[in-house]
Amino acid sequence: MRLAVLTGDIVKSGALDASALDEVMHTLQTASDQIATWDPTFATFARRGGDGWQLAMGQPARVLRAALYLQASLRRMNKTYATRIAVAVGRGTFPDIDAPDPNAGHGRAFTMSGRLLEQLGGARLMAHARGGAQHAALTLADHIAQGWTQAQARAVVEMLPPDAGPRLEAAKRLNITRQAVDQALWAAGFPALETAITAWETI
Repeated sequence: MRLAVLTGDIVKSGALDASALDEVMHTLQTASDQIATWDPTFATFARRGGDGWQLAMGQPARVLRAALYLQASLRRMNKTYATRIAVAVGRGTFPDIDAPDPNAGHGRAFTMSGRLLEQLGGARLMAHARGGAQHAALTLADHIAQGWTQAQARAVVEMLPPDAGPRLEAAKRLNITRQAVDQALWAAGFPALETAITAWETI
């Protein structure tokens, strides 16, 4: 089957104690559970080793939205939390398709994603194995996301789901004004990101 694989590890994980690292992983798991509600096929998360993780998605078009959602979910928890994310789209299989486990998955998508993560370094946190326009879009999105404040990330998390609804509802959930949500989203570069996501998902 054709799927998307996001492979990641935690930035500066060596500086985190065990409880903080578990908090980061729990946040990624919770965010992935939310991402699964966007996908009519499947989206399944697994921890890999101490600070690694993998998310397999049956709907590859959602990968930009998903990658940003993971980053925003971490940033809203703590401004120092971040993860590298290597994205690949291609063939992949699971021993049990009724219970897809990324740790048991194999195929080109898994291989490319894992190899790409090994190449990520320096200031780059997100990349796409395909290269070209999709890698360019993910690189620009990465640059924007690395500048988010916690307040901006909270607003972005509310508006990234495809069924997010109006900003007024997001404001109510955050217990702030609609104007505060608008300001946070504008400062976070969300209008441009939203346009990019829409274009990506129609490719």
